[in-house]
Amino acid sequence: MAKIMTSQSHKSQSCCGFGPPFGCHVTTFPRLLLMLFLGLSPETWAQQGTQPHSIKIEGDITLGGLFPVHSRGPAGVPCGEIKREKGIHRMEAMLYALDQINSDPDLLPNITLGARILDTCSRDTYALEQSLTFVQALIQKDNSDVRCSNGEPPIIPKPERVVGVIGASGSSVSIMVANVLRLFAIPQISYASTAPELSDKSRYEFFSRVVPPDSYQAQAMVDIVKAMGWNYVSTLASEGNYGESGVDAFLQISREAGGLCIAQSIKIPREPKPGGFDKIIKRLMETSNARGVIIFANEDDIRRVLEAAKRANLTGHFLFVGSDSWGAKSSPILDQEDVAEGAVTILPKRASIDGFDNYFTSRSLENNRRNIWFAEYWEDDFKCKLTRAGIKYDLGRRKCTGEERIAQESQYEQEGKVQFVIDAVYVMAHALHSMHLDLCPGSMGVCEKMDPVEGSKLLQYIRSVNFNGSAGTGVMFNENGDAPGRYDIFQFQLSNTTNPGYRCIGQWTNYLRLNAEEMQWSGGDSAVPDSVCSFPCELGERKKMVKGVPCCWHCELCDGYQYQLDELNCDMCPFDMRPMPNRTGCRSTPIIKLEWSSPWAIIPVFLAVLGILATSGCIITFIRFNNSPIVRASGRELSYVLLTGIFLIYLITFLMIAEPSAPVCAFRRLLLGLGMCITYSAMLTKTNRIYRIFEQGKKAVTPPPFISPASQLIITFILIGVQLLGVFIWFGVVPPHTIIDYEEQHPPNPEFARGVLKCDMSDLALVLCLSYSIVLMVTCTVYAIKSRGVPETFNEAKPIGFTMYTTCIVWLAFVPIFFGTAQSTEKMFIQTTTLTVSMSLSATVSLGMLYIPKVYVIIFLPEQNVQKRKRSFKAVASAVTTQLSQKEDKQNGESKSSTIVPDRSQ
Repeated sequence: MAKIMTSQSHKSQSCCGFGPPFGCHVTTFPRLLLMLFLGLSPETWAQQGTQPHSIKIEGDITLGGLFPVHSRGPAGVPCGEIKREKGIHRMEAMLYALDQINSDPDLLPNITLGARILDTCSRDTYALEQSLTFVQALIQKDNSDVRCSNGEPPIIPKPERVVGVIGASGSSVSIMVANVLRLFAIPQISYASTAPELSDKSRYEFFSRVVPPDSYQAQAMVDIVKAMGWNYVSTLASEGNYGESGVDAFLQISREAGGLCIAQSIKIPREPKPGGFDKIIKRLMETSNARGVIIFANEDDIRRVLEAAKRANLTGHFLFVGSDSWGAKSSPILDQEDVAEGAVTILPKRASIDGFDNYFTSRSLENNRRNIWFAEYWEDDFKCKLTRAGIKYDLGRRKCTGEERIAQESQYEQEGKVQFVIDAVYVMAHALHSMHLDLCPGSMGVCEKMDPVEGSKLLQYIRSVNFNGSAGTGVMFNENGDAPGRYDIFQFQLSNTTNPGYRCIGQWTNYLRLNAEEMQWSGGDSAVPDSVCSFPCELGERKKMVKGVPCCWHCELCDGYQYQLDELNCDMCPFDMRPMPNRTGCRSTPIIKLEWSSPWAIIPVFLAVLGILATSGCIITFIRFNNSPIVRASGRELSYVLLTGIFLIYLITFLMIAEPSAPVCAFRRLLLGLGMCITYSAMLTKTNRIYRIFEQGKKAVTPPPFISPASQLIITFILIGVQLLGVFIWFGVVPPHTIIDYEEQHPPNPEFARGVLKCDMSDLALVLCLSYSIVLMVTCTVYAIKSRGVPETFNEAKPIGFTMYTTCIVWLAFVPIFFGTAQSTEKMFIQTTTLTVSMSLSATVSLGMLYIPKVYVIIFLPEQNVQKRKRSFKAVASAVTTQLSQKEDKQNGESKSSTIVPDRSQ
């Protein structure tokens, strides 16, 4: 046991055998020394007097008691007004418990418990000064040199020895007192201090409590907040150990649990400045979405916060979650019920002790003289004034009669911590009882082994107790001296209830049980209000988190071809898919092709059908009149080849519109260039033959080689063979197959996205497929231009020339239309229609220029379809020479006449 050795110089005493129990003036120096050691002000103690204002109950073993009988006084005054519930009720609960224990024959038989009860005045420094009373007996004093004025040694009464302390109430007070009591190994049991730091046994090893620490309370409050679906709240804490440590525990647990963010963490100063609470409300409104407010504050601060919210016209906005300092008390919400509506509060599980109610309501001025503060309580409770010596009578109050009765002529409701005060006293009694059984077996009263009681041993017995307390619940301690966490959850309700007030809506014993259907909010609404930084995003939206605030985000739509991968990310759909309408996934992109019923197909098909009919008519006519002069004169063999090419050109329209498949794609490759190749190979052979004949006629009378029909066919088929060779090489390198092009119709709006079923023929491949035919067409055009001067009666060079001129115009128009629509969403349709129409027009031009007139003559003008005189090559050559000579003479005659015309102007 720690002891402090002090010495005292020679002093002359005049108080031998009288005066204070400390014996003359000798004990003031050790007390002063201890105060200086603890950093206290000696002047403050001197102002309060040397004897603490306390209650003394005689007994064999004395317990200390610390209660906030008075509130904190204004500046310079340690104590203020009396506290009826937190002070007098709790203090009387200790007296009641002592009476019950001392009258119990089975608990501490033949041993009477006494008490020394002090007032802390709700101030930690004042409580520390008062608590020095508990350690005075443990200070060893050297009084050998002290003598009275007559030379005799002083008579120093033995100071009372306190074996344990019940209290204190506030955590800051308990922490201050615990720092002193641990020096002297005096066990301490609190009935209301819940600061988590008091669980640190390396600093407060002699401290225990019958209430759970705020770490349990903070866990319960975190569970409540999460059960209501809140993730964005603010915290309010009164400055001091209780408020700050409670909020710190809440913050730590919320961080560990995750999913909960703190918008504001505000501390209420001990001495707030005017307008300070209005500023607090303004700060809370800076994050107005955080409607939930976790409050660890004393009653006065709670009340002033509610008042400030009401002044700001924010009734119903804030959703308070209050700690046990709020609990189910009416004083913090008095006249502020509308602001407090819906507040969820927490209180250690307790029950009203009927025995205490009977005890307390029977107290009167006559039977309760041991309570030195009871008269002051009486005056405050009944609003009257007692006549006391030295105190001026207040004319504004009625005079107390002493016949008033508690709960009959005044309001009475048992204070919430009464149960825990009684349990704390019983813990001491049970620990002393077990200690007595072990150290003093069979002994009546206190034996030598318990005189004095060793604090460290008593602490072991305290930590080992396990009994049913005053409310029938188990009383025990864990390794940190904390009671198990058992809480009742209350909500203050006003609307739609026959009995407005606090209603129990759940419990917490290591886990939360909340009756959500019994909850009620402002205006009687049963739906839990929101206290979230950001509301959940809609389907198809991702969360863009706000940096540093994991509960806050902005919602961004997964646009374009993105879908919602998870709540934080969007991802692109695969190339062959598009997002669903709600963008929660992807769906297959519809596959389209050119339908027969499409306007893009109707026009080409119509032209092709007309062309096929016309071509078939020409072929049939030529076959029917195969030996007629016109048919024979037009070159039957090449005409049939040419008409076959025209027929294939019309036929390709149907292959281009047909649903793509491997066979269709193969025929497209084969026939797309073959029809034009056959047509223009035959035309080129004809124009080349004509050109060679008449060019040869200018030079000689012998015909040029390879002008016979057989030669012409061979030349034509050789030209056609080049096209077929290229196509078959293409077949071998890249076998024909279909593809689905998802890029062609891929607009910004995915609703209009389509996959186009087509053959594996790119624009470049199509141009290459037609390029040979275009070369033939251009070559044929060149020969047609060169043959334009031959006699009209000898050949069809000029019709072929007109045909090629027109065809070139058609294909020149085709190129910009075909390649200019490459970026259009209707690309496939436009290009297919353009290609087929251009081919049909070129075939129609050839058919109309070369064969329709002949068919017309054969059918409608048969008299012209007669054999003309057959001319030899020599005659043809002579005719050409004559025609050329006539042209030259005509040109020379015009020149000569121009020289002999007289000048009529002279």
